[in-house]
Amino acid sequence: MSAPKPTILTFGCRLNSFESEVMREHAAAAASGVETIIVNTCAVTAEAERQVRQAIRKARRDHPDARIVVTGCAAQAHPEVYAAMPEIDQILGNAEKLRPEIFATPPAERIVVGDIMQLREVASHLLSGFEGRARAFVEVQQGCDHRCTFCIIPFGRGPNRSVPPERVIAQARELVAAGLPELVLTGVDVTAYGADRPDHPGLGALVRRLLTELPELTRLRLSSLDPVEVDDELIACFAEEPRLAPHAHLSIQAGDDAVLKRMARRHRRADVLRLAARLRAARPDLVLGADLIAGFPGEDDEMARRSLDLVEEIGLTHLHVFPFSPRPGTPAAGFPRLPGPVVKARAARLRAAGEAAMATLLASRVGQTATVVIERDGKGHCEYYLPVKMGGDPAAPGSVTRARIIAVEDGVLCAEEER
Repeated sequence: MSAPKPTILTFGCRLNSFESEVMREHAAAAASGVETIIVNTCAVTAEAERQVRQAIRKARRDHPDARIVVTGCAAQAHPEVYAAMPEIDQILGNAEKLRPEIFATPPAERIVVGDIMQLREVASHLLSGFEGRARAFVEVQQGCDHRCTFCIIPFGRGPNRSVPPERVIAQARELVAAGLPELVLTGVDVTAYGADRPDHPGLGALVRRLLTELPELTRLRLSSLDPVEVDDELIACFAEEPRLAPHAHLSIQAGDDAVLKRMARRHRRADVLRLAARLRAARPDLVLGADLIAGFPGEDDEMARRSLDLVEEIGLTHLHVFPFSPRPGTPAAGFPRLPGPVVKARAARLRAAGEAAMATLLASRVGQTATVVIERDGKGHCEYYLPVKMGGDPAAPGSVTRARIIAVEDGVLCAEEER
């Protein structure tokens, strides 16, 4: 009888998704014979951690005899919180979870969480594929050297550490050879790529090299970009490399300078406007997304209005809106908070603006053509990271289809294969 496959519950970012695949391979290779559930946590908001704890309790109820291992940023930053949960058998730090020996020979200690701030290199991992996916994530860096007042993630991920370009390319080549048509470069602060290396290769140089050395790669996409770290070479890549997806997601957080200063962000509103203009000049059809925090401490109505106005000013369509969530251990956790209903209302206005902008973008694609990477059941995403549902017999996952958009239904583009 074969050993049960590990179950992995992944919360949070694309980097967590990459690391879950690493753990899946390590745990499967260990073949302990024990049903194992690995919960890869996120600590970005209080709501994220609430969902994590809820999932842990449900996993124990549904699988009373399983071994439950909890890891990820929440476990790294606050191991004591999870140590108090009797449902958990073992707690692993973000570095420990990627070591194959942890799964082959589980330590006797219940809590195995090291000092991640002392790490200076990224552990080497070479995935052979992404289970059940047509799009794969490729880790290019770990950690963050910045200290935004609201963010706990640097304490869950450690300092900035870049993966050597040769290893990034080797991983990308392996995934493309496995039949994956789209890769997403991911990390905690991807635009800081190379800052810790002697030769200081930037993200733009890495993107250029990847596309040059992998002509068989159909599409390359980037995860969230810090507005002050986007280099000239990366902008040139958007202009000159059609296989680089015309979609950029910016870590903006606020549209008001006073709020940005209180957040300890390094950009200001003018920097965002300037970058958006440069990106659109380089790639006129590019679509922009952004992370925005609603109701940050000290934000008044006028400051909130500037964030709302930014949605229209630079044409943001792919919005991730987060009501302010105090994270224990961060400076902003001690700032005087706004009333909950105020925060909720401001988040709702931002989301409504984003939904209206997205609806306009979707409608504008009707009658246009798109290149769709099929993910499952005849559904996938086009180059603008818009969801697409294909008509007719569903194409196989991982196939790439040239399609004509014929309608929009419930926020999804409906398309037929172009003849």
